[in-house]
Amino acid sequence: MVAASAKHDVFQAIADPTRRSLLKLLSNQEMPVTAISEQFPISRTAVSKHLRVLADAGLVKERKVGRETRYKLEPEPLMELKDWLQYFELFWENKLTALRLFVESDETK
Repeated sequence: MVAASAKHDVFQAIADPTRRSLLKLLSNQEMPVTAISEQFPISRTAVSKHLRVLADAGLVKERKVGRETRYKLEPEPLMELKDWLQYFELFWENKLTALRLFVESDETK
């Protein structure tokens, strides 16, 4: 019996704070895993596992350059997240407007 490959989606990938930090780090430049792992207090193996999750979600691309693997951010999948969050902006805006009105009415009293 062959086990199905478990792909990660964007939401699962960004759920971890280390992976969010990795995305920020890779947003400015392509980096090899050795340079990436120097930025974190975890092992290179742990960094590689986080990068694998991000790659499975399509958030990072990897390419071989000689003997090293370099990673770079692929922001396109983040559009799914942006579209999902955009729906909820209406609720945030309503709450912020209500808070502003409350604060302003309290100041006049």
